[in-house]
Amino acid sequence: MKITLVTDAWSPQVNGVVRALQATVKELRRLGHEVHVLHNGDGPTMPCPSYPEIPLATQPFALVRQTFQENLPDAIHIATEGPLGLAARLWCAGHQWQFTTSFHTRFAEYLAARSPVPLAWSYAFLRWFHNGAAHTMVSNAALADELRTWGFRNLTQWSRGVDSSLFRPWPGQDPREILPGARPAFVYFGRVAVEKNVEDFLCLDLPGSKHVVGDGPQADELRHKYPDVHWHGMRHGEDLSRHVAAADVMVFPSRTDTLGLVVREANACGVPVAAYPVTGPQASIVDGLNGYLRDDLREAALLALNLRRDDCRNVALQYSWDKCTKDFLEHLVPVQGN
Repeated sequence: MKITLVTDAWSPQVNGVVRALQATVKELRRLGHEVHVLHNGDGPTMPCPSYPEIPLATQPFALVRQTFQENLPDAIHIATEGPLGLAARLWCAGHQWQFTTSFHTRFAEYLAARSPVPLAWSYAFLRWFHNGAAHTMVSNAALADELRTWGFRNLTQWSRGVDSSLFRPWPGQDPREILPGARPAFVYFGRVAVEKNVEDFLCLDLPGSKHVVGDGPQADELRHKYPDVHWHGMRHGEDLSRHVAAADVMVFPSRTDTLGLVVREANACGVPVAAYPVTGPQASIVDGLNGYLRDDLREAALLALNLRRDDCRNVALQYSWDKCTKDFLEHLVPVQGN
């Protein structure tokens, strides 16, 4: 099958959406499908307002027209609601082509955290955008239920896997060499941005030491505000895996993530997770087995210290990209209909 994936989120961006899409494309190609990724690196871009490390396509309609005319896809999946995604959605509607979408990010809440835009306005756009699709893929049932209250239709589940060969325990390494400081070591890894609520972790009264592995628009502000925290910056590949595996507990303070792929990646390293009892982490954490969900994040972090690392890894091993990609394939629809 010839599949065109349209996304405004792609390398060199580093986030869960990009990792999930890249893993899916890799698996689709392994299964023998021809995949063309139309992303913002295919043409001129401008920095996203308030998020300059994210480039946005400035000629999205020209890129979409050229891609669709040259590749003539059998199926189209639109992964994001940015300029490229919008241009692809309008092209498909104008040519009566069927397509699917996926809902990865709570852009309405993220926008509201940065500007006085009512949630209802943003969700009206998102509802229009996704309800034109044959299917909108979401990562878990709880998220689907939430979106239905906003009027979303045609929702199907497409979960996310974890690369358990990359994210794994590192029994030969000395955790104190990777994460210096007193033990236990509590770690947040991911983007450092206002919507990730990282400060809820940084201000906790915890024993041992706190570590942040990642970067983002709020990093400089928080680094100056919390000088006693160990800041490790952006890490990639095995270096990232080693930093995560050296932790005693991963603290995930986000209240807005639709899933939180980092929760499964931490578990794959054998690290338990402390999080709030909200939609994203609830899809991955079995309370008392691979993490704890509490409104009191400090309590969750301390309880998680007592969990078995083997149990955490075994939970993560349930999520394979092979199965997730087969689910993705089942939800695709032919461009020209049946």
